[in-house]
Amino acid sequence: MKILTLTEESKTDILENLLKRSPNSYGQFESQVAEIIENVRAKKDAALFDYTRRFDGADISADTILVTDAEIKEAYENVDTKLLEVIKKALVNIRTYHEKQKQYSWFDSEENGILLGQKVTPLQRVGVYVPGGKAVYPSSVLMNVMPAKVAGVDEIIMTTPPGKDGKICASTLVAAKEAGVDRIYKVGGAQAIAALAFGTESIPKVDKIVGPGNIYVALAKKAVFGHVSIDSIAGPSEILVLADETANPRFVAADLLSQAEHDELASAILITTSMELARKVSEEVDGFVAQLSRKEIIQKSLDSYGYILVADNMQDAIDTANEIASEHLEIMTANPFDTMTRIRNAGAIFLGEYSSEPLGDYFAGPNHILPTNGTAKFFSPLSVDDFVKKSSIISYSEEALKLVHEDIEKFAKAEKLTAHANSIAVRFEEK
Repeated sequence: MKILTLTEESKTDILENLLKRSPNSYGQFESQVAEIIENVRAKKDAALFDYTRRFDGADISADTILVTDAEIKEAYENVDTKLLEVIKKALVNIRTYHEKQKQYSWFDSEENGILLGQKVTPLQRVGVYVPGGKAVYPSSVLMNVMPAKVAGVDEIIMTTPPGKDGKICASTLVAAKEAGVDRIYKVGGAQAIAALAFGTESIPKVDKIVGPGNIYVALAKKAVFGHVSIDSIAGPSEILVLADETANPRFVAADLLSQAEHDELASAILITTSMELARKVSEEVDGFVAQLSRKEIIQKSLDSYGYILVADNMQDAIDTANEIASEHLEIMTANPFDTMTRIRNAGAIFLGEYSSEPLGDYFAGPNHILPTNGTAKFFSPLSVDDFVKKSSIISYSEEALKLVHEDIEKFAKAEKLTAHANSIAVRFEEK
Protein backbone atom coordinates (compact mmCIF):
# COMPACT_ATOMS: atom_id res chain seq x y z
CA MET A 1 0.00 0.00 0.00
CA LYS A 2 1.03 3.59 -0.57
CA ILE A 3 2.64 5.15 2.52
CA LEU A 4 2.31 8.95 2.63
CA THR A 5 3.18 11.63 5.16
CA LEU A 6 -0.02 13.32 6.29
CA THR A 7 0.01 16.96 5.17
CA GLU A 8 -2.72 19.39 4.17
CA GLU A 9 -1.83 18.75 0.53
CA SER A 10 -1.96 14.95 0.81
CA LYS A 11 -5.23 15.13 2.76
CA THR A 12 -6.82 17.36 0.11
CA ASP A 13 -5.67 15.07 -2.71
CA ILE A 14 -7.07 11.98 -0.97
CA LEU A 15 -10.42 13.63 -0.24
CA GLU A 16 -10.75 14.67 -3.88
CA ASN A 17 -9.85 11.17 -5.04
CA LEU A 18 -12.37 9.54 -2.71
CA LEU A 19 -15.16 11.83 -3.89
CA LYS A 20 -14.70 10.50 -7.44
CA ARG A 21 -16.36 7.31 -6.17
CA SER A 22 -19.62 9.11 -5.32
CA PRO A 23 -22.72 8.22 -7.37
CA ASN A 24 -22.96 11.96 -8.04
CA SER A 25 -19.78 11.62 -10.15
CA TYR A 26 -21.35 9.19 -12.62
CA GLY A 27 -23.65 11.50 -14.51
CA GLN A 28 -22.98 9.69 -17.79
CA PHE A 29 -25.21 6.84 -16.57
CA GLU A 30 -28.14 9.06 -15.57
CA SER A 31 -29.69 9.14 -19.04
CA GLN A 32 -29.62 5.32 -19.24
CA VAL A 33 -31.21 5.06 -15.81
CA ALA A 34 -33.86 7.66 -16.70
CA GLU A 35 -34.75 5.69 -19.84
CA ILE A 36 -35.14 2.47 -17.84
CA ILE A 37 -37.33 4.19 -15.25
CA GLU A 38 -39.61 5.78 -17.84
CA ASN A 39 -39.89 2.51 -19.76
CA VAL A 40 -40.90 0.59 -16.64
CA ARG A 41 -43.29 3.36 -15.65
CA ALA A 42 -44.98 3.20 -19.07
CA LYS A 43 -44.81 -0.51 -19.95
CA LYS A 44 -44.71 -1.96 -16.42
CA ASP A 45 -44.26 -5.77 -16.33
CA ALA A 46 -43.39 -6.01 -20.03
CA ALA A 47 -40.39 -3.72 -19.51
CA LEU A 48 -39.34 -5.62 -16.36
CA PHE A 49 -39.33 -8.95 -18.16
CA ASP A 50 -37.41 -7.48 -21.12
CA TYR A 51 -34.70 -5.91 -18.94
CA THR A 52 -34.34 -9.09 -16.88
CA ARG A 53 -33.70 -11.07 -20.07
CA ARG A 54 -31.21 -8.48 -21.34
CA PHE A 55 -29.29 -7.77 -18.14
CA ASP A 56 -29.60 -10.99 -16.11
CA GLY A 57 -30.12 -13.56 -18.86
CA ALA A 58 -33.20 -14.89 -17.08
CA ASP A 59 -36.60 -15.54 -18.64
CA ILE A 60 -39.12 -14.21 -16.11
CA SER A 61 -42.87 -13.87 -16.59
CA ALA A 62 -45.92 -12.85 -14.57
CA ASP A 63 -46.20 -16.49 -13.48
CA THR A 64 -42.61 -16.75 -12.23
CA ILE A 65 -41.55 -13.28 -11.03
CA LEU A 66 -42.86 -13.90 -7.50
CA VAL A 67 -40.86 -16.37 -5.39
CA THR A 68 -43.15 -19.24 -4.38
CA ASP A 69 -43.45 -21.13 -1.11
CA ALA A 70 -42.06 -24.17 -2.90
CA GLU A 71 -38.94 -22.22 -3.90
CA ILE A 72 -38.44 -21.07 -0.32
CA LYS A 73 -38.86 -24.64 0.93
CA GLU A 74 -36.25 -25.79 -1.60
CA ALA A 75 -33.92 -23.03 -0.39
CA TYR A 76 -34.13 -24.31 3.19
CA GLU A 77 -33.21 -27.77 1.94
CA ASN A 78 -30.14 -26.38 0.17
CA VAL A 79 -28.81 -24.14 2.95
CA ASP A 80 -26.25 -25.50 5.38
CA THR A 81 -27.93 -26.05 8.74
CA LYS A 82 -25.03 -24.39 10.55
CA LEU A 83 -25.42 -21.26 8.40
CA LEU A 84 -29.13 -21.24 9.25
CA GLU A 85 -28.25 -21.35 12.95
CA VAL A 86 -25.90 -18.38 12.51
CA ILE A 87 -28.58 -16.41 10.63
CA LYS A 88 -31.01 -17.01 13.49
CA LYS A 89 -28.44 -15.95 16.10
CA ALA A 90 -27.60 -12.80 14.13
CA LEU A 91 -31.30 -11.96 13.82
CA VAL A 92 -31.70 -12.07 17.60
CA ASN A 93 -28.80 -9.62 18.02
CA ILE A 94 -30.07 -7.31 15.28
CA ARG A 95 -33.63 -7.33 16.63
CA THR A 96 -32.50 -6.70 20.21
CA TYR A 97 -30.33 -3.75 19.18
CA HIS A 98 -33.01 -2.13 17.03
CA GLU A 99 -35.77 -2.59 19.62
CA LYS A 100 -33.87 -0.09 21.77
CA GLN A 101 -34.36 2.51 19.00
CA LYS A 102 -38.13 2.28 18.92
CA GLN A 103 -40.01 5.52 19.54
CA TYR A 104 -43.54 5.88 20.85
CA SER A 105 -46.29 8.45 20.48
CA TRP A 106 -46.48 11.01 23.28
CA PHE A 107 -48.95 13.62 24.50
CA ASP A 108 -48.64 16.52 26.96
CA SER A 109 -51.73 18.23 28.35
CA GLU A 110 -52.29 21.34 30.42
CA GLU A 111 -55.18 22.29 32.73
CA ASN A 112 -56.41 25.08 30.43
CA GLY A 113 -57.26 22.60 27.68
CA ILE A 114 -54.07 22.50 25.59
CA LEU A 115 -52.96 19.10 24.34
CA LEU A 116 -49.80 18.75 22.25
CA GLY A 117 -48.16 15.57 21.10
CA GLN A 118 -46.52 13.46 18.47
CA LYS A 119 -48.07 10.43 16.81
CA VAL A 120 -45.58 7.83 15.55
CA THR A 121 -46.91 5.71 12.68
CA PRO A 122 -45.08 2.89 10.86
CA LEU A 123 -44.86 3.10 7.07
CA GLN A 124 -47.43 0.93 5.33
CA ARG A 125 -45.35 -0.74 2.61
CA VAL A 126 -41.56 -0.75 2.18
CA GLY A 127 -39.41 -2.07 -0.66
CA VAL A 128 -36.06 -3.69 0.17
CA TYR A 129 -33.47 -3.99 -2.59
CA VAL A 130 -30.91 -6.77 -2.14
CA PRO A 131 -27.95 -6.88 -4.57
CA GLY A 132 -26.79 -9.92 -6.51
CA GLY A 133 -24.01 -10.33 -9.03
CA LYS A 134 -20.46 -10.33 -7.70
CA ALA A 135 -21.40 -11.62 -4.26
CA VAL A 136 -24.36 -12.89 -2.25
CA TYR A 137 -25.64 -10.74 0.61
CA PRO A 138 -28.03 -12.49 3.01
CA SER A 139 -26.62 -10.20 5.70
CA SER A 140 -28.07 -7.19 3.84
CA VAL A 141 -31.47 -8.86 3.96
CA LEU A 142 -31.32 -9.06 7.76
CA MET A 143 -30.05 -5.51 8.20
CA ASN A 144 -32.66 -3.93 5.91
CA VAL A 145 -35.66 -5.94 7.03
CA MET A 146 -35.28 -6.19 10.80
CA PRO A 147 -35.55 -2.45 11.65
CA ALA A 148 -38.65 -2.31 9.43
CA LYS A 149 -40.17 -5.24 11.31
CA VAL A 150 -39.34 -3.66 14.67
CA ALA A 151 -40.90 -0.39 13.49
CA GLY A 152 -44.12 -2.24 12.66
CA VAL A 153 -44.20 -1.82 8.85
CA ASP A 154 -47.33 -3.54 7.52
CA GLU A 155 -45.82 -5.07 4.38
CA ILE A 156 -42.21 -5.64 3.30
CA ILE A 157 -41.53 -6.29 -0.39
CA MET A 158 -38.10 -7.50 -1.51
CA THR A 159 -36.53 -7.44 -4.97
CA THR A 160 -33.28 -9.12 -5.94
CA PRO A 161 -31.81 -10.09 -9.34
CA PRO A 162 -32.17 -13.74 -10.38
CA GLY A 163 -29.48 -15.97 -11.82
CA LYS A 164 -29.67 -17.08 -15.44
CA ASP A 165 -31.69 -20.08 -14.25
CA GLY A 166 -34.33 -17.73 -12.89
CA LYS A 167 -33.59 -18.64 -9.29
CA ILE A 168 -32.54 -16.65 -6.25
CA CYS A 169 -29.61 -17.71 -4.06
CA ALA A 170 -30.84 -20.09 -1.36
CA SER A 171 -29.18 -18.22 1.52
CA THR A 172 -30.81 -14.95 0.43
CA LEU A 173 -34.25 -16.57 0.37
CA VAL A 174 -33.75 -18.21 3.77
CA ALA A 175 -32.57 -14.93 5.30
CA ALA A 176 -35.63 -13.16 3.86
CA LYS A 177 -38.01 -15.76 5.26
CA GLU A 178 -36.37 -15.72 8.70
CA ALA A 179 -36.43 -11.91 8.81
CA GLY A 180 -40.12 -11.75 7.88
CA VAL A 181 -40.26 -10.51 4.26
CA ASP A 182 -43.81 -10.76 2.90
CA ARG A 183 -43.11 -11.06 -0.84
CA ILE A 184 -39.93 -11.58 -2.88
CA TYR A 185 -39.66 -10.64 -6.55
CA LYS A 186 -37.03 -11.79 -9.05
CA VAL A 187 -35.92 -8.49 -10.51
CA GLY A 188 -32.85 -6.32 -10.02
CA GLY A 189 -31.15 -3.16 -11.20
CA ALA A 190 -32.68 0.22 -11.95
CA GLN A 191 -35.75 -1.58 -13.30
CA ALA A 192 -36.49 -3.00 -9.85
CA ILE A 193 -36.25 0.45 -8.27
CA ALA A 194 -38.64 1.84 -10.89
CA ALA A 195 -41.11 -1.00 -10.26
CA LEU A 196 -41.06 -0.35 -6.50
CA ALA A 197 -41.43 3.40 -6.99
CA PHE A 198 -44.32 3.35 -9.47
CA GLY A 199 -45.77 -0.15 -9.35
CA THR A 200 -46.43 -2.66 -12.15
CA GLU A 201 -49.06 -5.35 -12.72
CA SER A 202 -46.99 -7.72 -10.54
CA ILE A 203 -45.15 -5.46 -8.10
CA PRO A 204 -47.05 -3.01 -5.86
CA LYS A 205 -45.92 0.58 -5.35
CA VAL A 206 -44.14 1.11 -2.02
CA ASP A 207 -43.75 4.11 0.26
CA LYS A 208 -40.00 3.81 0.76
CA ILE A 209 -37.08 1.98 -0.87
CA VAL A 210 -34.05 0.87 1.15
CA GLY A 211 -30.97 -1.19 0.43
CA PRO A 212 -27.63 -0.86 -1.40
CA GLY A 213 -26.83 -1.64 -5.02
CA ASN A 214 -24.57 -0.81 -7.95
CA ILE A 215 -24.28 2.59 -9.62
CA TYR A 216 -27.47 2.02 -11.65
CA VAL A 217 -29.42 1.19 -8.51
CA ALA A 218 -27.97 4.20 -6.67
CA LEU A 219 -28.83 6.60 -9.50
CA ALA A 220 -32.31 5.08 -9.86
CA LYS A 221 -33.00 5.65 -6.15
CA LYS A 222 -31.83 9.24 -6.57
CA ALA A 223 -34.14 9.68 -9.56
CA VAL A 224 -37.30 8.33 -7.89
CA PHE A 225 -36.79 10.21 -4.61
CA GLY A 226 -39.83 12.39 -4.11
CA HIS A 227 -42.17 9.84 -5.66
CA VAL A 228 -41.13 7.60 -2.78
CA SER A 229 -38.76 8.01 0.13
CA ILE A 230 -35.33 6.37 0.11
CA ASP A 231 -32.80 5.58 2.82
CA SER A 232 -29.72 7.06 1.12
CA ILE A 233 -27.70 6.96 -2.10
CA ALA A 234 -25.04 4.43 -1.19
CA GLY A 235 -21.54 4.62 -2.59
CA PRO A 236 -18.75 2.01 -2.53
CA SER A 237 -17.70 0.51 0.79
CA GLU A 238 -14.92 2.05 2.86
CA ILE A 239 -12.92 1.52 6.02
CA LEU A 240 -10.58 3.76 7.97
CA VAL A 241 -8.35 2.43 10.74
CA LEU A 242 -7.02 4.90 13.30
CA ALA A 243 -3.99 3.38 15.06
CA ASP A 244 -0.97 4.16 17.18
CA GLU A 245 2.19 2.17 17.86
CA THR A 246 0.30 -0.27 20.12
CA ALA A 247 -1.78 -1.70 17.25
CA ASN A 248 -1.26 -5.21 15.90
CA PRO A 249 -0.13 -4.75 12.26
CA ARG A 250 -1.51 -8.14 11.20
CA PHE A 251 -4.96 -7.29 12.57
CA VAL A 252 -4.90 -3.87 10.92
CA ALA A 253 -3.93 -5.31 7.53
CA ALA A 254 -6.61 -7.99 7.68
CA ASP A 255 -9.29 -5.45 8.55
CA LEU A 256 -8.30 -3.08 5.74
CA LEU A 257 -8.63 -5.91 3.25
CA SER A 258 -12.05 -6.93 4.57
CA GLN A 259 -13.49 -3.89 2.80
CA ALA A 260 -11.11 -3.74 -0.16
CA GLU A 261 -12.50 -7.08 -1.37
CA HIS A 262 -16.01 -5.64 -1.92
CA ASP A 263 -15.18 -4.08 -5.29
CA GLU A 264 -12.58 -2.11 -7.19
CA LEU A 265 -13.98 1.20 -5.93
CA ALA A 266 -13.81 0.27 -2.24
CA SER A 267 -11.56 2.40 -0.06
CA ALA A 268 -9.18 1.20 2.70
CA ILE A 269 -7.18 3.77 4.70
CA LEU A 270 -4.89 3.55 7.70
CA ILE A 271 -3.99 6.72 9.60
CA THR A 272 -1.28 6.17 12.19
CA THR A 273 1.25 8.07 14.25
CA SER A 274 3.82 5.27 13.81
CA MET A 275 5.98 4.88 10.69
CA GLU A 276 7.07 1.46 11.97
CA LEU A 277 3.45 0.31 12.12
CA ALA A 278 2.84 1.74 8.65
CA ARG A 279 5.65 -0.32 7.15
CA LYS A 280 4.62 -3.51 8.96
CA VAL A 281 0.99 -3.13 7.88
CA SER A 282 2.06 -2.64 4.27
CA GLU A 283 4.10 -5.86 4.44
CA GLU A 284 1.22 -7.77 6.00
CA VAL A 285 -1.15 -6.50 3.32
CA ASP A 286 1.12 -7.83 0.57
CA GLY A 287 1.24 -11.21 2.27
CA PHE A 288 -2.54 -11.44 2.67
CA VAL A 289 -3.34 -10.27 -0.86
CA ALA A 290 -1.22 -13.05 -2.34
CA GLN A 291 -3.37 -15.72 -0.69
CA LEU A 292 -6.90 -14.25 -0.67
CA SER A 293 -9.51 -15.45 -3.18
CA ARG A 294 -10.54 -11.99 -4.47
CA LYS A 295 -6.98 -10.71 -4.83
CA GLU A 296 -7.54 -9.06 -8.24
CA ILE A 297 -10.39 -6.94 -6.89
CA ILE A 298 -8.46 -6.19 -3.69
CA GLN A 299 -5.35 -5.09 -5.54
CA LYS A 300 -7.28 -2.74 -7.84
CA SER A 301 -9.02 -1.24 -4.82
CA LEU A 302 -5.74 -0.70 -2.98
CA ASP A 303 -4.00 0.73 -6.04
CA SER A 304 -6.75 3.31 -6.57
CA TYR A 305 -8.14 4.05 -3.12
CA GLY A 306 -5.83 2.47 -0.56
CA TYR A 307 -3.63 4.69 1.63
CA ILE A 308 -1.44 4.53 4.70
CA LEU A 309 -1.04 8.01 6.17
CA VAL A 310 1.56 8.80 8.82
CA ALA A 311 0.59 11.74 11.05
CA ASP A 312 2.78 13.80 13.35
CA ASN A 313 0.38 13.36 16.25
CA MET A 314 -2.92 11.71 17.15
CA GLN A 315 -4.93 14.94 17.00
CA ASP A 316 -3.91 15.45 13.36
CA ALA A 317 -4.89 11.84 12.68
CA ILE A 318 -8.28 12.33 14.36
CA ASP A 319 -8.92 15.59 12.50
CA THR A 320 -8.26 13.81 9.19
CA ALA A 321 -10.53 10.91 10.14
CA ASN A 322 -13.29 13.43 10.84
CA GLU A 323 -12.74 15.06 7.46
CA ILE A 324 -12.93 11.73 5.62
CA ALA A 325 -16.02 10.68 7.65
CA SER A 326 -15.63 7.01 6.81
CA GLU A 327 -18.42 4.46 6.61
CA HIS A 328 -16.50 2.15 8.98
CA LEU A 329 -13.98 3.49 11.51
CA GLU A 330 -11.81 1.16 13.59
CA ILE A 331 -9.89 2.63 16.50
CA MET A 332 -6.81 0.66 17.57
CA THR A 333 -5.07 2.93 20.03
CA ALA A 334 -3.82 2.55 23.60
CA ASN A 335 -7.08 4.09 24.85
CA PRO A 336 -9.70 3.63 22.11
CA PHE A 337 -12.57 4.96 24.24
CA ASP A 338 -10.75 8.26 24.79
CA THR A 339 -9.99 8.50 21.07
CA MET A 340 -13.63 7.79 20.27
CA THR A 341 -14.80 10.83 22.26
CA ARG A 342 -12.95 13.04 19.77
CA ILE A 343 -14.54 11.39 16.71
CA ARG A 344 -17.34 13.45 15.22
CA ASN A 345 -17.97 11.81 11.84
CA ALA A 346 -18.23 8.07 11.18
CA GLY A 347 -20.95 5.63 10.20
CA ALA A 348 -19.99 2.89 12.65
CA ILE A 349 -17.14 2.97 15.18
CA PHE A 350 -15.32 -0.20 16.24
CA LEU A 351 -13.28 0.06 19.44
CA GLY A 352 -10.25 -2.11 20.21
CA GLU A 353 -8.34 -4.81 18.39
CA TYR A 354 -11.01 -7.48 18.85
CA SER A 355 -13.83 -5.38 17.37
CA SER A 356 -13.15 -6.21 13.74
CA GLU A 357 -15.37 -4.61 11.09
CA PRO A 358 -17.01 -7.89 9.91
CA LEU A 359 -18.42 -8.21 13.44
CA GLY A 360 -20.68 -5.30 12.51
CA ASP A 361 -21.39 -6.64 9.03
CA TYR A 362 -22.86 -9.89 10.24
CA PHE A 363 -23.50 -10.38 13.89
CA ALA A 364 -23.15 -7.73 16.60
CA GLY A 365 -26.55 -6.10 16.05
CA PRO A 366 -25.99 -2.47 14.92
CA ASN A 367 -27.00 -1.88 11.32
CA HIS A 368 -24.44 -2.29 8.55
CA ILE A 369 -26.32 -0.04 6.12
CA LEU A 370 -24.17 3.04 6.71
CA PRO A 371 -23.48 6.48 5.21
CA THR A 372 -20.65 6.53 2.65
CA ASN A 373 -18.60 9.08 0.68
CA GLY A 374 -18.31 11.52 3.57
CA THR A 375 -22.06 11.63 4.20
CA ALA A 376 -21.49 10.44 7.78
CA LYS A 377 -21.10 14.16 8.45
CA PHE A 378 -24.89 14.45 8.21
CA PHE A 379 -26.41 10.96 7.76
CA SER A 380 -26.87 8.10 10.23
CA PRO A 381 -26.99 4.28 9.92
CA LEU A 382 -30.27 2.70 8.83
CA SER A 383 -32.52 2.45 11.88
CA VAL A 384 -36.07 2.03 13.10
CA ASP A 385 -36.49 5.79 12.56
CA ASP A 386 -36.26 5.18 8.81
CA PHE A 387 -39.47 3.16 8.86
CA VAL A 388 -41.79 5.45 10.80
CA LYS A 389 -43.25 8.87 10.21
CA LYS A 390 -44.31 11.39 12.81
CA SER A 391 -47.45 13.53 12.92
CA SER A 392 -47.80 16.54 15.19
CA ILE A 393 -50.91 16.61 17.40
CA ILE A 394 -52.48 19.95 18.40
CA SER A 395 -55.68 20.43 20.41
CA TYR A 396 -56.78 23.73 22.04
CA SER A 397 -59.94 24.33 24.01
CA GLU A 398 -61.94 27.54 23.52
CA GLU A 399 -60.52 28.83 26.78
CA ALA A 400 -56.93 28.14 25.73
CA LEU A 401 -57.32 29.76 22.31
CA LYS A 402 -59.04 32.82 23.79
CA LEU A 403 -55.94 33.59 25.83
CA VAL A 404 -53.68 33.80 22.75
CA HIS A 405 -55.93 34.58 19.76
CA GLU A 406 -54.90 38.24 19.54
CA ASP A 407 -51.21 37.25 19.49
CA ILE A 408 -51.79 34.85 16.60
CA GLU A 409 -53.86 37.38 14.66
CA LYS A 410 -51.12 39.99 15.09
CA PHE A 411 -48.49 37.55 13.78
CA ALA A 412 -50.62 36.65 10.76
CA LYS A 413 -51.32 40.28 9.88
CA ALA A 414 -47.60 41.07 10.12
CA GLU A 415 -47.11 38.51 7.36
CA LYS A 416 -50.07 40.04 5.43
CA LEU A 417 -51.94 36.73 5.63
CA THR A 418 -55.35 38.08 6.52
CA ALA A 419 -57.16 34.78 5.92
CA HIS A 420 -54.92 33.23 8.55
CA ALA A 421 -55.86 35.98 10.99
CA ASN A 422 -59.54 35.66 10.12
CA SER A 423 -59.49 31.92 10.76
CA ILE A 424 -58.65 32.69 14.37
CA ALA A 425 -60.69 35.89 14.76
CA VAL A 426 -63.94 34.37 13.49
CA ARG A 427 -64.09 32.14 16.55
CA PHE A 428 -64.34 35.17 18.83
CA GLU A 429 -66.79 37.35 16.95
CA GLU A 430 -69.44 39.03 19.03
CA LYS A 431 -72.64 37.05 18.81
